[in-house]
Amino acid sequence: MKALVYNGPRNVSVSDVPEPRITKPADAIIQITRTNICGADLHMYEGRTDLEAGRVLGHENMGRVAEIGPAVEKRKVGDMVCVPFNVACGHCRNCERGRTNYCLVANPDPQVAGSAYGFADMGPWSGGQAELLLVPWADFNCLPLPEDATEKQNDYVMIADSFPTGYHATEMANVTPGDSVVIYGSGSVGLMTAYSAILKSAGEVMVVDRHPDRLALAEKIGATPINDSKGSPVDQVMEITGGRGADCGCECVGYQAHDPQGHEHPNATLNDLVRSVRFNGTIGVVGEFVPFDPGAPDEMARHGEIAFDFGQFWFRGQAMGTGQCPVKAYNRYLRDLIHRGKASPSFVVSHQLPLAHAPEGYRHFDARDSGWTKVILSPAA
Repeated sequence: MKALVYNGPRNVSVSDVPEPRITKPADAIIQITRTNICGADLHMYEGRTDLEAGRVLGHENMGRVAEIGPAVEKRKVGDMVCVPFNVACGHCRNCERGRTNYCLVANPDPQVAGSAYGFADMGPWSGGQAELLLVPWADFNCLPLPEDATEKQNDYVMIADSFPTGYHATEMANVTPGDSVVIYGSGSVGLMTAYSAILKSAGEVMVVDRHPDRLALAEKIGATPINDSKGSPVDQVMEITGGRGADCGCECVGYQAHDPQGHEHPNATLNDLVRSVRFNGTIGVVGEFVPFDPGAPDEMARHGEIAFDFGQFWFRGQAMGTGQCPVKAYNRYLRDLIHRGKASPSFVVSHQLPLAHAPEGYRHFDARDSGWTKVILSPAA
């Protein structure tokens, strides 16, 4: 089959790879109809992880069930499903508590909890930027989609990662109706976070970034854009909130945060966020931070350490939640919002390409070229 293979830093190709095979009774094979390029994929694409050459990328996947193992009871061949990026067994201590983002079984590394498709350090699972994807524990991991799945594929694929991750950020930040919320980052996850806050009836949603096309999308859904290349984002937030600061804040950038001049400062968004959120406010962090980053600009960051202004954080009495999203905690609810016409997360999609054009999509997306906000690949096209 054809699949998008990582060969090395900024070197991916669509190659012939072996088709997946069912090896365990609870497995299923999905014919991929939609798979996204995610901002997290760029960390690997740029060589900022230890992803080995030859791996198939892609953790935002949906498609049609093509084959099932003998123990699969809830899914059948032909079903349209969306697959959480978290690979989870459904039976371990964490999964039974709803913490599928930290499954204790799916990753064979005993030092790591949590697993994902096509992702560095997140288990051996092949990604879905391919014609076919093996899904283990298929009854647990495959979310069935309603009868409008085919016509709304660009919406439903967003519940594999981006939409629930944005929603998770607002949950960790404890966003409630009427709150003012500041979000750092307007990539697809930042935009989904703003969208989620608006769905929760937040009173004021501010989005900090410097890419005009992305800020325009934030404004289009009702958020207030803040361009940090025009001046201190903290000062701009304070002006909008009357000097009080936002009630809640969300970090949607991660460890490759950089200033308007292009210099990396992995602590920048976190420290600005602390100063942007009011005393006793709450913060949710879904931007990716890693324990090791050999390509980091300084020695601390290479070991996953940053100069976090904990004194200011403690002084302000703030609370913070962090970590990857447990997609299954939200995907049914978000699926139903899409089905009922209450949510259309595909507004972030700028380009839809056949799988053969995936390397081109990666190049443009990685360069943050204007207008490239979210790329969907269609292997079945």
